[in-house]
Amino acid sequence: MTDLIKIFVAAFLINNIILMRFIALCSYIGMTSDVGQSVGMGLAVTFVTVLASAVTWPIYYWILKPNGLEFLEILVFIVVIAALVQLVEFYLKKSVPSLYHAMGIYLPLITTNCAILAVTFDQITYNYNFVQSIVFSVAVSLGYLLAMLLLAGVRQRLKNSPIPSFMMDTPILFLTTSIIAVAFMGFAGLIK
Repeated sequence: MTDLIKIFVAAFLINNIILMRFIALCSYIGMTSDVGQSVGMGLAVTFVTVLASAVTWPIYYWILKPNGLEFLEILVFIVVIAALVQLVEFYLKKSVPSLYHAMGIYLPLITTNCAILAVTFDQITYNYNFVQSIVFSVAVSLGYLLAMLLLAGVRQRLKNSPIPSFMMDTPILFLTTSIIAVAFMGFAGLIK
């Protein structure tokens, strides 16, 4: 049980996929202008990431590895992620059309969201068992959501702040992200 807690805390805070590893910055910057969009994107990524881990782990360990087909890992994992994103897209289009339209191009781009692909590779690299993989994918996804919400909150404050014209838009967002990332570096000694 303590191993699962360590995996969760490490993936959620210490090695946050956005703030410490700087993976998935495109959706992070693109979908944080509104808190609601950030939550929607974070939950969609969480759903796809956890399902992708649950599907790719057995495919890798029960099909690819025993048959010497590890070289197909990237192709197979991308196909699995793409199929799962299609399920999310169909669901959102039918059930939450406002969120579907708000997410725009970023919804199909979840397919190529490097955070999801990174999780599927990391679970194999770290040699996690199935349960550890699921805990890891939930923690990474929630860490992604946390980072999205932090930046969305800051962006709400920035709307009414006097910002020099040369720092408007993307530069101030990357500067803000850097400051948040430095704060997250404080979690580095949390687990030994």
